[in-house]
Amino acid sequence: MTDPVPADEARIIRTVTVRLLPLLIILYTVAYVDRSVVGFAKLQLAADIVLGDTAYGFGAGLFFIGYFLFELPSNILLTRVGARRWFARILVTWGLVTVSMATIRTPLAFYVLRFLLGAAEAGLYPGIVFYLTRWYPQRHLGRILGLFLMAQPFALILTGPLSAWLLGLDGTWGLRGWQWLFVVSGVPAVLLAVPTLLLLPDDPVAARWLTPADRDWLKSAVARAAPAAHAASDGWRSVLRDGRVLRLAFAFMPFPLAVYGFTLWLPTLLAAGGRDLPTAGFLFAVPYVFAAAALWIVPRLSDRSGKRHRYIIVNAILAAAGLILSAALPGTALPFAGLCVAVFGLYASQSIFWTLPSAMLSGAAAAAGIAIINSVGNLGGYLGPFVMGFIKDQTGRTTDGLYVLAASLALTVAIMAYEFRLAQRSR
Repeated sequence: MTDPVPADEARIIRTVTVRLLPLLIILYTVAYVDRSVVGFAKLQLAADIVLGDTAYGFGAGLFFIGYFLFELPSNILLTRVGARRWFARILVTWGLVTVSMATIRTPLAFYVLRFLLGAAEAGLYPGIVFYLTRWYPQRHLGRILGLFLMAQPFALILTGPLSAWLLGLDGTWGLRGWQWLFVVSGVPAVLLAVPTLLLLPDDPVAARWLTPADRDWLKSAVARAAPAAHAASDGWRSVLRDGRVLRLAFAFMPFPLAVYGFTLWLPTLLAAGGRDLPTAGFLFAVPYVFAAAALWIVPRLSDRSGKRHRYIIVNAILAAAGLILSAALPGTALPFAGLCVAVFGLYASQSIFWTLPSAMLSGAAAAAGIAIINSVGNLGGYLGPFVMGFIKDQTGRTTDGLYVLAASLALTVAIMAYEFRLAQRSR
């Protein structure tokens, strides 16, 4: 049985998108800036607190350990407390932790605050993904997740020029440039808690800007996808025993491993080429223009075809090829072009990937499943910066780490190919 589709479905979806997506994109943009500015802060911070490359990679990656430990509890609490209150709590705590990073004086303080930042922010991304699955039927979800994930490249496009400017304030009012970086990136998160509380409904039933008929249709259209979630719809504990969830978690891991592996080291790569801060800041933004293009184009193609696994596989292979070319090609222009190709493939794959959990999970199980997939997968976010730092210390070349990032994507391709075969057999 198919959804009863009203003649004005497009109007309902457009209304929901206009009301929700701009604020959610702003929240996640601020979150991504907060977690990414550390790559630029390192250019001054490392010398101030005597932080080596391996130690930086270890500390930068500790964010994801805090994220891993607190993400599942955070998403479970979201379903009990409500989205707007829980998102507001996350905003305030992570904003305060980011500002407090301006007080770092030792490597230990760097480690502790990076861990606390991950714990404070845990639950925002999977919480928003789960939140969107309660507002959009599956046939719209790939495009909407692609639009939402544009927050990542937007944040990284902003991070480069903003970081270069703030580092240039070095000495103003007695603060180092890296201290300005943490203060200015942390304050907006705290301020955004107010509009989050005022403007964000917990679910479609609470959306007073929808008519009763629109709310009923939207709730029904989303609920009709629930039969596909039969195996783990009896509660969040069942997710821990669901092999599909664990496979998706390990399939997702190479994405944050690769993305954070080069994102948190890209400022160092660019500065090593002798570029000044404004130039490095501008070049840092360029690959993420390709990410924005990927998130605009590819999810729409996936929604139309319904071939989720194939799109993930093809774009993961494209990303691996770009990373290999970036490490292997001579000069500076061609390796940089390889990174742009890699970024395109990584972001295109991720946007489609997040349509898979909601196709098989519902209710509390969906919240828990998305949290588990994201938290386990984001351990790759810890490994990526650490591996890049370790390899640089061992070989003297940061680019050698790109081969490891590329190789990790073979795991995604293998699991997605297996899932595709299972899907074909079940038809």
